[in-house]
Amino acid sequence: MKLPIKSTLAAILALGFAPALLAQSYPDRPIKVVVGFPPGGAADQIARLVTTPLAEALKQPVTVENRPGANGNIAGGAVAKSPADGYTLLMASGGMVSINPHLYANMPFDPVRDLTPVASAASVLVYLMARPTLEVKDAKALIAHVKANPGKLSYGSAGNGSSPHLAGEMFKAQAGLFAVHVPYRGAAPALTDLMGGQIDYYFDPGIGLQAAKSGRTKLLAVGSLKRSPLFPDVPTLDEVGLKGFDADSVFGFYAPAGTPPAIIERLHGEINRILETPAFKDRIHQLGGNPLVLTPAAFAAKITEDSQRFGALIKERGIKSD
Repeated sequence: MKLPIKSTLAAILALGFAPALLAQSYPDRPIKVVVGFPPGGAADQIARLVTTPLAEALKQPVTVENRPGANGNIAGGAVAKSPADGYTLLMASGGMVSINPHLYANMPFDPVRDLTPVASAASVLVYLMARPTLEVKDAKALIAHVKANPGKLSYGSAGNGSSPHLAGEMFKAQAGLFAVHVPYRGAAPALTDLMGGQIDYYFDPGIGLQAAKSGRTKLLAVGSLKRSPLFPDVPTLDEVGLKGFDADSVFGFYAPAGTPPAIIERLHGEINRILETPAFKDRIHQLGGNPLVLTPAAFAAKITEDSQRFGALIKERGIKSD
């Protein structure tokens, strides 16, 4: 049976206005932020720094759900398959979006196609640290020492394909040296073995900063293009001579693809306001990172840039996932 012309037009208009109406009433129930890593890590802490003031701004509860595994792929896949209505968001590391597609032969989803960038949050730096008993005083001395002893020194990481691992491979490639990679299941056990002298150096994602301050590790350099506000006297590897060395990872919020632009805009605006607060900035600096405020377009461009940069490194060095 054919519908009357007026009824057909009404149905078409209703479909067209549905996203707009959804955005106008958003949010009218609790929002969930899925984190791809365990409680206590950088992604989890950043998410919780944002969700409490975000709940106040949106006048709805905003909860955090930790779903670790596969370097963030489990959480990313779950959010990618969620309804595109703004009630399920993802807090992800840059590695999940920019690195994983180059590491995993069978990705369960396409981060670029299936997720929409909402707001960047922070640039997470890595810090080149050496065991306290290693007789080097700075990064230049470490490079010279490793070059003089090829294959005799070891460096740890949070696992194959992790940001600290890629930083270590970038370090070897740019400095022209060889050291043995020792992958761990997380940054914490790698830090423990560094302090205990079982490995010689590693790139720390921020958890070892207190150990560096207390002398339990030697902080030699920052693997970023900018110095850390926490350690203004510690040079970057770019300054040391490894020009363009940049192993930063951008953490941020994502929504399922197809989420109405008005909802993305609302969330983007509220999150950016939180990022500009002294409380957020101070805490991110304490974690060893830098707050990062980008437009959605600039955030997407940064993801693409990092994907190209890390993808080339992964291919060149033959890096594989665990």
